[in-house]
Amino acid sequence: MTQHGDRPARLDPPAPEPGPAPERGIDRRTVLALGGALALAGLTATPAAARPGGAPPAPGRPGGGPDRGSAGSVGRAHDFLGAALDAYPEVGPGPRLAQSYADQLGLFSTAFVYDNALAVLASLTAGRRYLDRARALGDGLVFALEHDPEHDDGRLRQAYNVGPYVFYDGTPQDHGLVLPDGTANVGWQFGFLGTAVGDMAWPGIALLHLHAVTRDRRYLDAARRIAGWVVANTWSHEPLGGFSFGVDGANAPVPNGSTEHNIDCVAFFRQLGAATRERRWTEAAAHARAFVDRMWEPDGGYWYTGTNDGVEINRDPLPLDPQTWGWLALRDRRHARALDWADDTLATRDVAGDGLSQLPAGTVVEGVTFSSASLTSTATYNDRQVHPQGVWLEGTAQLASALADRGARGRGSRDDRRRGRRGCERHDDRDRAEGLLREVRLVQDRVGAGQTMGGAPLPERSGVVAASSLLDSGFGFGYFPVQHVGATSWYLLAAARANPLQPGRLG
Repeated sequence: MTQHGDRPARLDPPAPEPGPAPERGIDRRTVLALGGALALAGLTATPAAARPGGAPPAPGRPGGGPDRGSAGSVGRAHDFLGAALDAYPEVGPGPRLAQSYADQLGLFSTAFVYDNALAVLASLTAGRRYLDRARALGDGLVFALEHDPEHDDGRLRQAYNVGPYVFYDGTPQDHGLVLPDGTANVGWQFGFLGTAVGDMAWPGIALLHLHAVTRDRRYLDAARRIAGWVVANTWSHEPLGGFSFGVDGANAPVPNGSTEHNIDCVAFFRQLGAATRERRWTEAAAHARAFVDRMWEPDGGYWYTGTNDGVEINRDPLPLDPQTWGWLALRDRRHARALDWADDTLATRDVAGDGLSQLPAGTVVEGVTFSSASLTSTATYNDRQVHPQGVWLEGTAQLASALADRGARGRGSRDDRRRGRRGCERHDDRDRAEGLLREVRLVQDRVGAGQTMGGAPLPERSGVVAASSLLDSGFGFGYFPVQHVGATSWYLLAAARANPLQPGRLG
């Protein structure tokens, strides 16, 4: 999740080396500005058992059905999710969550709830094959919700510790998700104490999908509690309406409103309303949708990022995920061109040897970046300058998923339909989605070799890194070429032609 609609979070004065620690309660992605223990100069991507001659992976069937032509790639991606969940075998068989990033990012055993929600959804795309993993992740989310060390109101924190480590100042963190007193091990070392609306909605969505498969009432009840917290604590009465950002680590309200978060809420409350037939969730979905509609820019064909105060729209930078998730959640033909805006305006091409690129020799990766500001940024992280042409792999997979879904629905732009392109847009969308997936598979094959989880080597060519080269989001944090549960899960969702923001769209 991002702080769309929020000013970049302030960072506190430097803490123990290697970098500054964030103030408590910031959004999960903002901490990526730290770099953690990242020795970024040593993170230059290296080939991972590339095919002879450096050739890209063989394409799957263009234009039709799930990505069955890349079964090996999909299987390796699932292996990565398994390794992330099982990174700390000494913790035992109790409640667990998956570590979000490979150790090389320097966030130790941090498990973001957003990433874990995605891992549940990605696991469910394989039917019952990985159902045990999906249930283990869902049980971990339910445990965290029910065993908060301070609150009993249905909230989830932004992240948790899921395995032992020694912090930078030498302080040991000896436990997994479950502390000796039976409470959840909140990630206080990095300040992940706050609760953000988007970081609530995605676990809620994941638990609803898990309930639909298992009929286990615990998952539906947990989703209902999450929704109750969002409505009780973030319903905005400001002119722009919608749901505000959430609360910080001190439980103080954060007034910012995010387009992305409200899109999440539309999807979550609609699915919850369908599952429970309770009218209050339908009304909550309409409240979020009204905010999202106010963020639409009809002349440009995109959604703005949100608001800083609930009164005025924040019009810059323009991020990717409201455009992709806007289609996946709403499927409104009036907004279909947001995908074309994102595909054109946020396109990047990372070429090895191009000054700031961190790609291995002979590699070229195409996709999209995080926001309009990413394309012109000259920010530095750990003394390395960002690459304006770095590819954001999570977002590239999101765009593939959205384009495939739009093609399956047969909806192109209004201009295309006027030109007699009915059917053409479907073909174009599916081909473009497959092309983006080939780029993600190339990165999976060639970037991120030698990385670890919990100190153990990751399966070869398994996870997808967050970015092809260091890039700046434009919101005060960066993405790095480190294997990531979120990016890998979005790849699996896109490869399965799944739409997690609609009910019954994972298989």
